[in-house]
Amino acid sequence: MPEREAFRFQAIGVIRSPYSDPAQTPIQPVFAPGVAGRVELFPEYSDALKDLDGFSYVHLIYVLHLACTAKLRVKPFLHDVEHGIFATRSPTRPNPIGMSIVRLVRIEDTVLHVEDMDIVDGTPLLDIKPYAPRFDVRDGARSGWMDEVADATARQRGRRAGRSPNQF
Repeated sequence: MPEREAFRFQAIGVIRSPYSDPAQTPIQPVFAPGVAGRVELFPEYSDALKDLDGFSYVHLIYVLHLACTAKLRVKPFLHDVEHGIFATRSPTRPNPIGMSIVRLVRIEDTVLHVEDMDIVDGTPLLDIKPYAPRFDVRDGARSGWMDEVADATARQRGRRAGRSPNQF
């Protein structure tokens, strides 16, 4: 068995959003259409933004700094059945790393103005990667148990409507 290594990461910026409470934050960007936010990159990374303005969407990789203790099985937001953590996007992961695809509206200095924000305000940013359909879209992809969830149910639960915070 390979030796387990510890890795050390440093934030490169902070994510700003209208959400202060994780229990009120949509579970994915698709459930937060048009919700504005900002990605405030630390000044020393300004050169890294060159040519990013040509992309419509970006992947934000961040620390789930408010996530609860890791669990190996969870009942995800969209389903009332327990699944293994790696078959979900639940934040209670062994390594609390999150990712979201957000719409890039514009860049001003070291601030990215984005929409479709589903991230809690003050979240530490680890990385930004451009969304590229050539690489990111897969024809015929299956979504496992998520394919069983009706669109109307996903829309309601994805916005966390009608569920109390203790159900998560």
